[in-house]
Amino acid sequence: MSEPIRFVDIIEKKKQGSRLTESEIRYWIRGVTDKSIPDYQTAALLMAIRFQKLANDEIVLLTQSMQDSGITLDLSSLDGPTADKHSTGGVGDKLSFLVGPLAAACGVPVPMLSGRGLGHTGGTLDKLESIPGYRTDLSSERFLAIVREVGISIIGQTGELAPADKTLYALRDVTATVDSIPLIVSSILSKKLAAGPDALVFDVKTGDGAFLPDREAGRELAKRLVEVSAKAGKRSAALITDMNVPLGAMVGNALEIAESARVLRGEPGGDMLDASFGLAEQTLLLTDRAKDAADAARQVRDALDSGRALEVFGRMIEAHGGDPAVLEDESKLPQARCRRVVKATKAGTVTKLPARAIGLLSMRLGAGRETVDDRVDPGAGIELRKKPGDAVSKGEDLAVLYAENEDRLDRGERDILSIYTIEDKSFKRGPSVLETVLSETGTE
Repeated sequence: MSEPIRFVDIIEKKKQGSRLTESEIRYWIRGVTDKSIPDYQTAALLMAIRFQKLANDEIVLLTQSMQDSGITLDLSSLDGPTADKHSTGGVGDKLSFLVGPLAAACGVPVPMLSGRGLGHTGGTLDKLESIPGYRTDLSSERFLAIVREVGISIIGQTGELAPADKTLYALRDVTATVDSIPLIVSSILSKKLAAGPDALVFDVKTGDGAFLPDREAGRELAKRLVEVSAKAGKRSAALITDMNVPLGAMVGNALEIAESARVLRGEPGGDMLDASFGLAEQTLLLTDRAKDAADAARQVRDALDSGRALEVFGRMIEAHGGDPAVLEDESKLPQARCRRVVKATKAGTVTKLPARAIGLLSMRLGAGRETVDDRVDPGAGIELRKKPGDAVSKGEDLAVLYAENEDRLDRGERDILSIYTIEDKSFKRGPSVLETVLSETGTE
C-alpha cells in the first residue's frame, strides 16, 4: 500500500528543483479546488515554482489538471475547425474586434472568451459593454448558437471553466508570483483548452506597457504557449507585438469601439491593422481555411475591403442584445461629460509616448479600474492625435482627454504633457509585429 501524499513533501521537492509527478500535480489541484489544501501551503509551492520553474511536461500536467477542475465546452456542433485568440494585455488593444470578425468573415468559427481590464490594461468585456445593450454573460447554449448563426461570439469567462485557476491567480496576485512564465502559461491555456477550440492564436505583448516588458521574457512566453498547446493537441501560433506605444489612436472603452468601427469601415488602421492581419492570417492557416500565407493574406484583406468583417461585427453585436448602429453612428456610444483638447507646448517630433503611462492616465480619467470593484466610465479615455514619429508644431493638437469632470481633466492635462517627449530630431518607429512563433517551424 502506497504512502499517503504529504503536501509539504511536494513543496520541498519543488524547492529543491525536482520535477513533480502527475499524481502530485493532480493532488495539488484537487486540493486547491476543494479547499482541502490551505492557501499558505499553495502560496509556498507557487513561490518555489517561481524560482525553480516547471518543465514543459509539468506545465502540460498542471494545465490539464486545472482544465479538469471544471467543465469543458463541447464545440462539436460548430461547422469546421474553430479558433480563439488570446492577448497578454496592453494599452489601446482592441484587436479582438478586428481579428475575430476578419477570421469569421473568412469562414472560421470564433468562440472567443475574454476578460476585464485591471490596472493600466484595458479589458475586452468592458469595451463591449460600452455598447448599449450588449451582454457578455450569456449561457453556453446561446454562446454556441451565436457562433453558429454569425460566425463569432465574445463573452466572459465563466467560473465553471478551470475554477482552480481563479484561486491560484488570486494567490499569485498577492504573493508576487504573477510573473512566473510556467504559471502564466498554465493559467491561459487551462481556460482556453476548457473552452474547446481547435486552434489558438496568441498576441504576446512586449515593451513598456506589456505585462512582460522584457523582449526575451515575451519570446519565452510565446514559445512555451505554442509548445504546450502542441503537447495538448492544439494547433497554435504566437505573434510577439510591440507595446512600447499604445495601439491605435484611442484608449478607453467606447472610444476603442468607435476606432474599431472606423477601421472596419475602411479608414487607415496603421499599427492596428499590421497586428490584426497577422493574427487573422495565422488563424486561417491553422484552421486550413487558407492554402498558404499569400492566400490567407488575400482572404483577410478581402474580408475587410468588402465590408464583410464590419457586417459580421454588427450581427454579433445585435445577437448579444446590443445596438449595431454604433458602428455607423458613434454618437450612439456613451459620451464623456467633459472633453479637453491638449496642445503642444513646443515644436518637434514625438519620440516617446510610453504605453504604460498612457494606460495609467486613462485609468485615472475613469476608463479603467485599480481594483475589481472599481466603476468604469465607458466614455472616458484619451484620443492620441500625435504618436511617435509624427511632427508637431507649437500649439497643435496633441491629444483629447475625456472624463466625467473638469478636475480629472486638469490633472490629466498636466500628466499627458509630461508623458509626451517631443524633440528636435527625426524619429522612425519600428514595426508593430516583431516575431512570429510557430509550433512546427520555429521562429520567423
